[in-house]
Amino acid sequence: MKEKFIYVCQQCGQQYSKWMGKCQECGEWNSVVEERSLGSNKKRVTSIASSTHPQPISEIIAEDFPRITSDLSELDNVLGGGLVPGSAILLGGEPGVGKSTILLQAADQFARNKQKVLYVSGEESASQIALRSQRLGVSTENLLVVCETTLEKIMGHIDKVSPQLLIIDSIQTIYSDALDSQPGSVGQLRECAYEIISLAKSRNLAAFLVGHVTKEGAIAGPKVLEHMVDVVLYFEGTSSQSFRLLRSIKNRFGSTNEIGVFEIASKGLKQVTNPSELFLSERPETVPGSVIVASVEGTRPILVEVQALVSGSALAMPRRTALGLDPNRVSLLVAILEKRGGFRLFDQDVYVNIAGGLRVTETAIDLGVAAALISSYTGRAVPSGTVFFGEMGLGGEVRSVPKAGIRLKEAERIGLKRAYVPSKVAKELNDIKGLELIPINHVQELADKI
Repeated sequence: MKEKFIYVCQQCGQQYSKWMGKCQECGEWNSVVEERSLGSNKKRVTSIASSTHPQPISEIIAEDFPRITSDLSELDNVLGGGLVPGSAILLGGEPGVGKSTILLQAADQFARNKQKVLYVSGEESASQIALRSQRLGVSTENLLVVCETTLEKIMGHIDKVSPQLLIIDSIQTIYSDALDSQPGSVGQLRECAYEIISLAKSRNLAAFLVGHVTKEGAIAGPKVLEHMVDVVLYFEGTSSQSFRLLRSIKNRFGSTNEIGVFEIASKGLKQVTNPSELFLSERPETVPGSVIVASVEGTRPILVEVQALVSGSALAMPRRTALGLDPNRVSLLVAILEKRGGFRLFDQDVYVNIAGGLRVTETAIDLGVAAALISSYTGRAVPSGTVFFGEMGLGGEVRSVPKAGIRLKEAERIGLKRAYVPSKVAKELNDIKGLELIPINHVQELADKI
């Protein structure tokens, strides 16, 4: 029988009958690669007897998943309270951000808790891993390391070792002899990930899969890879920052959008259990344009510094630059301040930054961003010990935000004295004694009170 070839986009998995320079599905250039088609004999689908049967949802017993915890509480919190046996976790991040380091530290902690761990490396040699383990102080007999890239041989090692935790670093380097395509291709990724996840669930072992990322920051390969796993984690940070963020994007066993904070130390990654103090440690208290905002990531409150700089522009179209938050949101707040607050900003360059490199996406920091812009524009610094949170509408009104209680408790814990909050929050949470709550109804009221 004559072999058939298809052309597959390595970014989204779209298939074509002929080569194309640009994928029509995802718009990526030079991503369509020729692959040998597996072929299939089409058969008429007939019903067969099944060992399972439909049942009312009210009769299904909800099982509580037992979790395996480690001494890395930041990792356990992001996972939803610990590692669930039989789960598959996909970890992505930029090259050199520390994915292998945090997994080796986590493997050591699980191994010390009498869990047998198999670490499969497809990118490094055993001696390279040994050098890193010496630097990190990792040394336990329950942590087994093998350097292998062939799926069938990895399955053989799993049969022989029978681990409780499996780490694949990385899934893009694993390939199956049953497929003719190159390692890292869409077909290899999909097939290898499916086999590893199926084996993990059948044997009730947890599996970490390390994934490469594209230049846009998304995990490389077909999107179906993220649908197949139970948890998707992103390890974020740059070489210029001294800390790393572990962020949960998908979690079938816990809350999403949780974050864990780690700091780079001489012996690996160190947990930061109090990120608010870390992000506010170098904040200047007498500089106009610097304010503290109360943000929430998942269930964790984090106080961060918002910096704003407003200066006269010589350009026909003044600059609007934002780092760490949505630039469109900043442009919207500038328009609100000009239309509803009476501030002349149309001929001003506006720069807004979240100090420390953290990225905040929630609208609860609107009030703090507006206060920073007003402070920089007027040249008057916001009094020290002050925190802001609240959402702003197009009419200039200040609206309530969820989880206001934990924001105020975090501000009180680190010693802040007053909080500018929406009026509804001030009425509902007037029993907090350590903080003076200042209600804000409108942007004009904010300008008068600060």
